Amino acid sequence: MKTFVLGALVACVACAVMAAAPVQTAASPDAKGPVIELGAFSVSLAVKDLQASKAFYGKIGFQPIGGVEEQNWLVLQYGTTTIGLFQGMFEDDMLTFNPGWTAKDRDLKDFEDIRDIHRRLKAAGLEFSIENDLDGDGPASFMLSDPDGNPILFDQHVPKPGA
Repeated sequence: MKTFVLGALVACVACAVMAAAPVQTAASPDAKGPVIELGAFSVSLAVKDLQASKAFYGKIGFQPIGGVEEQNWLVLQYGTTTIGLFQGMFEDDMLTFNPGWTAKDRDLKDFEDIRDIHRRLKAAGLEFSIENDLDGDGPASFMLSDPDGNPILFDQHVPKPGA
């Protein structure tokens, strides 16, 4: 019993130390340059049945905050967690970043434009599966994949700041 209590105490102290530690804002300890502002984050799920998925996630506590059911897509949120449900739009689940949006899908006046993010990631040596028009100023998107093939979508729904 003493071992269990001591182990639990050590675990609680470790959690408290981790919770009090400053948040690392750079991609890695040796990252160069300022941190990229990626925008709001969500997981986009390729679902087979939008209504069944909506009902399932609703039972967990997710509520619709956006989307158009007639177009087979919804955005759901629970606390700070956002998921998108997309029926028939893409094959794989993906990570999604939305520059220009807050976590509550509200437009930001000042943010890092998707074209600047694209240029910075390209300069870092990343390869893209879908690129965007780097000269535009309206909504845009691009896509890349992580080393395990997981797709990552950068999808800016608002115009470039100041445009």
